[in-house]
Amino acid sequence: MKPLHILVLSVLGLSFGATAHAAQSGKDVYAQTCALCHAAGVAGAPRFANTTDWAPRLAAGTPKLYDSAIKGTAKGMPAKGGNTTWSDAEVKAAVDHMLASVKSAKPDTAAKAAPAGGAVPAAEPAPLPAAAPPVAVATPAPTATGADVNAFNRLLKPVGKRNPPPPEDGIHDPSNDGTHALLPPLTAYAGLPKSFAGNRVNWVDSLSSKKINPRWDRIDAAADPIVMDLNIVREVKGSMPDVVYPHKQHTEWLDCSNCHPAIFIPQKGANAISMAAILMGEKCGVCHGKVAFPVSECRLCHSKKKDIVRPAVAQTAAPK
Repeated sequence: MKPLHILVLSVLGLSFGATAHAAQSGKDVYAQTCALCHAAGVAGAPRFANTTDWAPRLAAGTPKLYDSAIKGTAKGMPAKGGNTTWSDAEVKAAVDHMLASVKSAKPDTAAKAAPAGGAVPAAEPAPLPAAAPPVAVATPAPTATGADVNAFNRLLKPVGKRNPPPPEDGIHDPSNDGTHALLPPLTAYAGLPKSFAGNRVNWVDSLSSKKINPRWDRIDAAADPIVMDLNIVREVKGSMPDVVYPHKQHTEWLDCSNCHPAIFIPQKGANAISMAAILMGEKCGVCHGKVAFPVSECRLCHSKKKDIVRPAVAQTAAPK
């Protein structure tokens, strides 16, 4: 019997091994994987049904879009959206689904059709410019792609946009009746220990205090998790505290096969980890910033303080 991987990784399309599955439609592949970035324009991804975002991509041609979706891009999109279980045909169908949304969407500035007789209608008078507001309000500067600078880390969101109900989260299909039957996160999380990170729930405390009881096995409800109580310490250069990776807190949720060997090779010195890689969704970034707390919470990982040895100050004799 295979253990149930609780952290909604399969729901979000973050599979780490090849698993046979029935062929999915482009709409299904989009909903399970592509929507994670393309619904909200994460890291500059072209948004679903947004003609402005897709215009330069359409100019490159559909074959180029297929190739980028299957192989990934240098800008940060992983191959097949991070879910290598999709076939090339399924990925192409997802691209076709997104392209169809653009073709069916109204353009940002719709041109008026000419009359049947071919006469060009007279131009409408331009509207008078609006009066300038008396006070300018500063807003966060957009990136070169027009995306919010904080959009990449999906759990680092303004207070009013955290834990939206499923029909509004950009992941679930709002037209599906089942989406509206799901319990809103704010309701589900109400009685759980609080945190200042991610979705504002301390999941480790929730687990240790028995507020939640993840089911480990799909068939056997009484099956116990295989917990490994082992800390891995990664030394960090400079004065930043070293990183402590606690296996116990992770294996209470996940089977070892979720991470090994696809993400982390279980061998000392075999894993080159950097913040750049994590921010691009690799290594720890496969989960953190997506379904686990964001990388903005430095001290949750950099938790082992260093003994800083200060150089001795030479004592000089006082002048006589």
